[in-house]
Amino acid sequence: MSTASMQLADASGLLSLGMFGVGVVLLAVLAGSFWLGNRIRSEEPPRPKPEEQPHLPMGGPVHEIRENREPEEIPKTPKGERPLTPYELSNSQTRASADKKRPRWSKGSSGSFGGGGLGAH
Repeated sequence: MSTASMQLADASGLLSLGMFGVGVVLLAVLAGSFWLGNRIRSEEPPRPKPEEQPHLPMGGPVHEIRENREPEEIPKTPKGERPLTPYELSNSQTRASADKKRPRWSKGSSGSFGGGGLGAH
């Protein structure tokens, strides 16, 4: 080893003081974050008490409604007139279907794209 590397490897009081300063700064940042967190938490409204929690309705739990939806029809363009452009169409709305039977996959179909089944033939 050279003399310069020996001097760099030798313990230095300035290096120890620098490490101590870094530790003090980290400790101050941690203490400040705890102080700020407590200050923010004290400004929040208190947690609700058990009697303030929501209760079931008098009629019991509310259940979901299942219905089949079908899209609204796109207006047909009369023969000889120009077709409608996208900005002339409204958003695609749906309406409740009169048919209450749930749609099922075709027999022999896998039910999903790329599922490996034969598909509907």
